[in-house]
Amino acid sequence: MQFGRYFEEFEVGAVYKHWPGKTVTEYDDHLFCLITMNHHPLHMDANYAEETTDFKRNVVVGNYIYSLLLGMSVADVSGKAIANLEVESLRHIAPTFHGDTIYGETEVLDKTESKSKSDRGIVYVQTKGYKQDGTVVCVFRRKVMVPKRSYGEARGGEQPGRPTPAA
Repeated sequence: MQFGRYFEEFEVGAVYKHWPGKTVTEYDDHLFCLITMNHHPLHMDANYAEETTDFKRNVVVGNYIYSLLLGMSVADVSGKAIANLEVESLRHIAPTFHGDTIYGETEVLDKTESKSKSDRGIVYVQTKGYKQDGTVVCVFRRKVMVPKRSYGEARGGEQPGRPTPAA
């Protein structure tokens, strides 16, 4: 199974549909909030959410959804990346709730060969996340530095650093 792509394998206009989706649980949301020290009651306190918000329930923290989508895209987009260079934009379009399932897809918007090193290039992509009913919840654009095939071959091919089992 391929993990990431070389620069030559990206085509402008291509869309990669990341699989599988992920159902967001209360545990996922609360753990992410606690790890990142985001203790806003909108995400952590069911009574607060029910009594004081328009949604009447906890909303999943947006940066978890962004992180989830970024992770979903690695196998298709940045699995061979040399560097993630920039997140140009990040928009949270609609709320996500506990029990929603998130799906993602990434479109290649542009690609540019490096001006300073001939063994790599920059790929510009947009990732879109949506719920089980198709509602778009998050969209972000980023630039990733990816190697050309020659870079990968010089460093061990498809699975660099993988050891051989002992006899």
